[in-house]
Amino acid sequence: MAKSRVLVAGGAGYIGSHANKELHRRGYDTVVYDNLSTGRREFARWGEFVFSDLADLEQLRLVFQRYKIDAVMHFAAFASVGESMLSPERYYFNNVVNTLNLLKVMREFDVNDLIFSSTCATYGIPLQTPITEEHPQNPINPYGRTKLMVENIMADYCAAYGLRYVSLRYFNAAGADPEGEVGEDHDPETHLIPLVCHAALGLGPSLKIFGTDYDTPDGTCIRDYIHVTDLADAHIRALEYLQSGGQSDVFNLGSGKGYSVCEVVAAAAAISGVDIPTTKDVRRLGDSPVLISGGQKAESRLGWKPAYPDLESIFQTAWAWHKQRHGGKE
Repeated sequence: MAKSRVLVAGGAGYIGSHANKELHRRGYDTVVYDNLSTGRREFARWGEFVFSDLADLEQLRLVFQRYKIDAVMHFAAFASVGESMLSPERYYFNNVVNTLNLLKVMREFDVNDLIFSSTCATYGIPLQTPITEEHPQNPINPYGRTKLMVENIMADYCAAYGLRYVSLRYFNAAGADPEGEVGEDHDPETHLIPLVCHAALGLGPSLKIFGTDYDTPDGTCIRDYIHVTDLADAHIRALEYLQSGGQSDVFNLGSGKGYSVCEVVAAAAAISGVDIPTTKDVRRLGDSPVLISGGQKAESRLGWKPAYPDLESIFQTAWAWHKQRHGGKE
């Protein structure tokens, strides 16, 4: 049986490009729909590419008409916690209003299967850790609130219109394609692991550690890192779960292990052989002290387990990518 044709909204971005590559590897036809505001054209090297924005309803309709889309993976969103605190309007329009546009056109063309890129930021400050899918959702920043709004919208569309969706709440995406074809390359860069790689390669100033007075063992934030290729695998498993009759649902995607900023820096130094220069800075607005995934729901329902279960294996792929990308030496 022929595989579905999947619209990958935001498929030129970090996570979307890895998912697009994996879809292609598994025999799916894909159409990458991206405005390249944060994505890279060279990352959308599999399937068809359409340069456009989800705000453009007419272009979106033309794509659904031309390519006969069967399912959608939705990665197209702004995703910086700090920026969302300073520019919430951009986040509500791009992450919520544009998702409504996508859902509108999906309904018009009777496309009912949607895999949504959500986030652990919907949980806010944890009442307990590890965090399971049943944990209350009380986001503390506009980014998390936009993602929670979309989750609620999808639930309403499921009840009213028959939308079938899976919402995947990522913890911290990290790493790069082991084959070196795509990786993490934001401008400006705000994520810890690429910033550590940049510092190790001497590409900028010392690494800023935002907050050293959190209620954690070493005073720095603790995060659960999950390899981007494992995220791509989970998206395809979620799509196949829906297509085989699974009910709309939400799943955490994490390793279940937490690492502090200082532990990430130490692991990076050990792997790179470079003493990472750091400076202490004040806390960033909107950051939670600890975010660690809990539960085995994705494993039990989707058959998903991380192939890169520890920080060292994740960082090794990121380090290889950044050395290749930025001309570092072996």
